[in-house]
Amino acid sequence: MTTITTEREGLLKEIAESVREFAERRIRPHIMEWDESQTFPVELFRELGELGLMGILVPETYGGAGLGYDAYVTAIIELAKVDPSIALSVAAHNSLCTNHILQFGTEEQKRKYLPKLASGEWIGAWGLTEPNTGSDAGNMRTTAVANGDFYVINGSKNFITHGISGQVAVVMTRTGAPNTSGNATAFIVERGTPGFMGGKKENKLGMRASETAELIFDNCRVPKENILGQVGDGFRQALAILDGGRISIAALSVGIAEGAYEAALQYAKEREQFGQAIAKFQAIAFKLADMATEIEAAKLLTYQAASLKDRKLPVTKQSAMAKYYASEVAVRVANDAVQIFGGYGYVKDFPVEKFYRDAKLCTIGEGTSEIQKLVISRQIIGRL
Repeated sequence: MTTITTEREGLLKEIAESVREFAERRIRPHIMEWDESQTFPVELFRELGELGLMGILVPETYGGAGLGYDAYVTAIIELAKVDPSIALSVAAHNSLCTNHILQFGTEEQKRKYLPKLASGEWIGAWGLTEPNTGSDAGNMRTTAVANGDFYVINGSKNFITHGISGQVAVVMTRTGAPNTSGNATAFIVERGTPGFMGGKKENKLGMRASETAELIFDNCRVPKENILGQVGDGFRQALAILDGGRISIAALSVGIAEGAYEAALQYAKEREQFGQAIAKFQAIAFKLADMATEIEAAKLLTYQAASLKDRKLPVTKQSAMAKYYASEVAVRVANDAVQIFGGYGYVKDFPVEKFYRDAKLCTIGEGTSEIQKLVISRQIIGRL
């Protein structure tokens, strides 16, 4: 892991303070209101765009902040410490849709879409998962068939962040036979294209202010100039994008864990039983020690992966390790935080109840923990 320069450390501190101030002022007062009503606060994301967070990875040439993955991780952590739902939407917008166009788009595609995405004027979606093909993406049923100067897309995607509200989606389709090499192609599809619509919005356990819905394609005609890269490159592109996406979920997990830990630590210092703060009891103190240690380890793994990504070095193993470990830590820390709060941890008047619900998604989204272990094991064992 590289040493962060003093100048870079100062920049990351400034970013953390700026995001923290914004989150306390604009997000914290509305957390439970948005959660209970499952409101996706679209206008908030325009403000996040003004702050530079909707295009944090996008070069200034295309209207972004161009700050790199370490800055991005810092911002996601700070947002997630306050409201993981908002952090999730910012992460999906940046690392999936926007980053896919940035990494694989033509110059024309970049100039057309990235400024709107970076400003928050447009919100992006990214479609890979299908009802019958989660991790088995090579067998996807959404197809794209060439027809003159267009491709006709049919099928559906589910569990898509911003599936209804996103103005543009990057969608993986099958353009070859099922389970064959080079059978997938990525397309940019704009909202308003005939035959493209949002479907059912999911009623979720957690992350309820982040919109999750279906994408539906019914004879949707997309021009060939909307292909990202080459026909057949879609799955290779998706794997590269998921490397960065795993760093996003790792950062999200670290933020959730830190938010739950900080709430539990404060409560343990203030809550008295038998004439003393419960933090003085070894059972509680040792829980807090385990929480703090695991969070620190998860954070180091996450920043290590971010550093490799920024230096354009192979990151598949490290991003999977960061995502796997940090997401499991988030679940454990949130669980222990509820335990420290006792009965109060089970009611919505205290923040750890929501961290507990939100954390579980991190072990599922963008590849389950089991898939991360598969990725890691393949990286360390290699081909036998």
